[in-house]
Amino acid sequence: MQTTEPLESIAPQPPIASPKRDWVKIALITGTIIYLLLVLVIPLLNVIYQALVGGAAGFFAALGEHDFQQAAFLTLLIAVIVVPLNTVFGLCAAWALTRRNFPGRSLVLSTIDLPFSVPSVVAGLMLALLYGRNGWFGPWLEEHNIKIIFAVPGMVMASAFVTLPFVVREVLPVLEDLGKDQEEAARTLGASEWQIFWRVTLPSIRWSVLYGVILTNARTMGEFGAVAVVSGSIAGKTQTLPLYVEEAYKQYQTQASYTAALLLAALALVTLVLKELLERRTGIKDEA
Repeated sequence: MQTTEPLESIAPQPPIASPKRDWVKIALITGTIIYLLLVLVIPLLNVIYQALVGGAAGFFAALGEHDFQQAAFLTLLIAVIVVPLNTVFGLCAAWALTRRNFPGRSLVLSTIDLPFSVPSVVAGLMLALLYGRNGWFGPWLEEHNIKIIFAVPGMVMASAFVTLPFVVREVLPVLEDLGKDQEEAARTLGASEWQIFWRVTLPSIRWSVLYGVILTNARTMGEFGAVAVVSGSIAGKTQTLPLYVEEAYKQYQTQASYTAALLLAALALVTLVLKELLERRTGIKDEA
């Protein structure tokens, strides 16, 4: 006569975590938290403390300084110029790369990704060697009284260079996944290329475009290396907020320096929040 064993003895038992694995997990989590505290959280809290240590009066006094206001205005001006330029370029480049087959397509893609691999200081140096007084185009520019280096045009070009790939790289995969079926259907119904873009393509990629615009704007306002090389960091004239932070700190203007740094940190935080909201809404993070 056969005896049946209880079901509890037959059912698989959950694996028992060994003490060694528990210690590994605890060590990894603790190391990660300590690293984040030392590299990110504590420095950020210090910036907030130093910006507000003088109270509200000191904070707003720093905001009211002429050099600070000029730096903030120039930062916004560069962003207002660069972001639309790279947005239009990104849309055109992504459209051409996904909707047209032409020789050298891979080379164009590699060229667009170049700012990701070239250090920003090197980018500024390249512009200086081209448009500076002793550069390739320097004598001609000086002859026609056109100033690019140590002026706003050079700063705009440097910012445009370092932010060139963002919109392209966000829109490109979405256009590839979208395909051409809807556009071909609209074309057979008599729609023009402009109507197809505005009424068919753009509504489908609008969140990707906005995602790229947010990243472009954040990088433009926070760029230091390339802009520092081509601007000369002249207070009140060619000084953006990141350059102002460095110069104010060197001049022992601690309150002003940390106040500007706090504004840039707030910009970065807003950018991260918007980025996360877009990723959750559209699933861009999963598609990238």
